[in-house]
Amino acid sequence: MLRTPGQHGDETSSPIKGLIGSGPAMMEVYAMTRRVAASNASVLLVGETGTGKELVAKAIHQLSPRGSGPFVRVNCGALSESLLESELFGHVRGSFTGAIANRTGRFEAAHTGTIFLDEINSTTPKLQVKLLRVLQEREFERVGDTETIRVDTRVIAASNRELLDEVAKENFREDLYYRLNVVPIYLPPLRARREDIPQLVSHFLEHYNEANDRYVVHIQKEAAAALAKYHWPGNVRELQNVVERCVVMATGDELTLDLLPPAMTGDRPTVSLPGRGGDLDSLARDLVEQGMTTAGPDDENLFDRIVSRVERELIAQMLADCKGVQLKAAARLGINRNTLRKKLQEHGLEEAE
Repeated sequence: MLRTPGQHGDETSSPIKGLIGSGPAMMEVYAMTRRVAASNASVLLVGETGTGKELVAKAIHQLSPRGSGPFVRVNCGALSESLLESELFGHVRGSFTGAIANRTGRFEAAHTGTIFLDEINSTTPKLQVKLLRVLQEREFERVGDTETIRVDTRVIAASNRELLDEVAKENFREDLYYRLNVVPIYLPPLRARREDIPQLVSHFLEHYNEANDRYVVHIQKEAAAALAKYHWPGNVRELQNVVERCVVMATGDELTLDLLPPAMTGDRPTVSLPGRGGDLDSLARDLVEQGMTTAGPDDENLFDRIVSRVERELIAQMLADCKGVQLKAAARLGINRNTLRKKLQEHGLEEAE
């Protein structure tokens, strides 16, 4: 929820519950969201991963006359073609191996409401044909069935790629693109709306303080500067994760520079090699001495081997510096704890730890 809404004369660009930001880029998003919500037009949300496309889709649904109906989300990039087809349109018993009962699809479940198709760019040509029919005719058949089902469902789609480029590459149907792109809304990356960062940080601090029973309410000047300067490739989602990590790792009531991932502070973690001291430059020299920087005719995985060794030494040193505390080591490495655990398994560091 917005904590400090800006003063704007145009009601259509006023802040929307659930969306955070009061800069000009977000004001435009608010205006487009309110205007399109009252209609039944299909909407295409375009933006990088982590920019909040699902939040905008929910806002459109909640502000629309369909707000009391269901809101159904489908991640098209998370399922294979066959599973996604069954997920979207349902299936009848016996239509394929494992289909032990009839199943209602997401389009049918979203009747009188809204379906949000995330990562629509991941769909296959076969599914794109069926999606086009639903958009045009508002009807479909379940997998393995001949009965036609009619639905009244609004479609909001999202893509983290420019769909016109995918059309040009013949990866996406042009007719489906124009059916989806009735009203496009572009969600700016966080680096294009840095003025919203303090407001976002404040919101996430409040949320994660409450969730973790903490009281991190101050932000060190240097930390605030680093947050404002960072390029945020993961956008708002990355910022959210960073703030959560800082709240968990803080020992006092202040978010300080040392709590931020090294990539944000410009720090260069030191790595000591077994049997010799040194940093990453020392590691490079060590690899040269071992002849690993010169690829032989059969050495096709040279780069992977070098990167793997650097990663192993970095993780081992960071764990040692953090006295084996995985949560702290993961925070300093800028990864989550589950990722660190996987890396420990990959590099055989579990026993060493």
